[in-house]
Amino acid sequence: MTFPVVGMVGGGQLARMTHEAGIPLGIRFKLLSDTPQDSAAQVVSDVVVGDYRDLDTLRDFARGCDVITFDHEHVPTEHLRALEADGVPVRPGPEALVHAQDKGVMRAKLDAIGIPCPRHRIVSDPADVAAFAAEGEGFPVVLKTVRGGYDGKGVWVVDSAEEAAEPFKAGVPVLAEEKVDFVRELAANVVRSPHGQAVAYPVVESRQVNGVCDTVIAPAPDLDEELALKAEEMALTIAKELGVVGHLAVELFQTHDGRILVNELAMRPHNSGHWSMDGAITSQFANHVRAVLDLPLGDPRPRAKWTVMVNVLGGDYPDMYSAYLHCMARDPQLKIHMYGKDVKPGRKVGHVNTYGDDLDEVLERARHAAGYLRGTITE
Repeated sequence: MTFPVVGMVGGGQLARMTHEAGIPLGIRFKLLSDTPQDSAAQVVSDVVVGDYRDLDTLRDFARGCDVITFDHEHVPTEHLRALEADGVPVRPGPEALVHAQDKGVMRAKLDAIGIPCPRHRIVSDPADVAAFAAEGEGFPVVLKTVRGGYDGKGVWVVDSAEEAAEPFKAGVPVLAEEKVDFVRELAANVVRSPHGQAVAYPVVESRQVNGVCDTVIAPAPDLDEELALKAEEMALTIAKELGVVGHLAVELFQTHDGRILVNELAMRPHNSGHWSMDGAITSQFANHVRAVLDLPLGDPRPRAKWTVMVNVLGGDYPDMYSAYLHCMARDPQLKIHMYGKDVKPGRKVGHVNTYGDDLDEVLERARHAAGYLRGTITE
């Protein structure tokens, strides 16, 4: 029997953990990586080092792959269309992925299918930003470059037209959005296969620090059951209407008046789903592999009452391995996932998962472990 080859474009930690999920199934991976030192390139046996922005490189890479998928959304849309024209299955395909690549396209599509979003429009210059602000509640206003931003990059909160000049320097369209007065950020993660089967994970709470995801709690505490169901239904609707194949993360705002609004979309495994590696019957990574190969999807239900994921960020303490002795002895149930990255301040170098029946205890265990690995906690 010949097992399929999944071609993964991008060598980051998402590719690394997706590859890990395919190992028990005997799925072979081929990786297109920027460098041999990238997170996934350290563990995948078949690695091509090249530029994903070059069509000839992509075409050469695709030879011998049964399907192409991604750990980021940056491959040019026209290149993906060319691969499809060559007969290569691309999942998610370019017609879906463009909604994660271009925030303006995404907002227009969500408006068309009736999905609630923050008030928004494309703006042309700082004066237009001031006009947008005047159309609503005034400043502050959130500005986003329509392409290329992630983890807080490419996003500005401005309090005046004078502060609005910076986003336009990139030379790409700028999207203006109202600054939503939200209670918290949520995320709804779903997976959809080519033949339309779909599963939804529990809605989670995502806590950000300086624009970077710090903590995820699954399921979101004290979330009204009706609102949670609405969020899952919205995510499933988006996946269907956009033709998503694979994992879709829908980042959401929960407002003070009881609404949920779509903030961002990601069509790949996502930080808000890392908890599922140890906290769900089938992880987001395993279901993404199943989906792109059109295999039946696995059960997304949680294994424990609460699961908490905390990101391990780099600091001034590079020797994280020496902290394992303390962390593992203190908490034998702790799950540590490191990405093989050089430690740099503020860089995501790993995450920890904890689970149990008492949320306060589970949170404390995860925060202590992440802090000790980083060196901000020493006892």
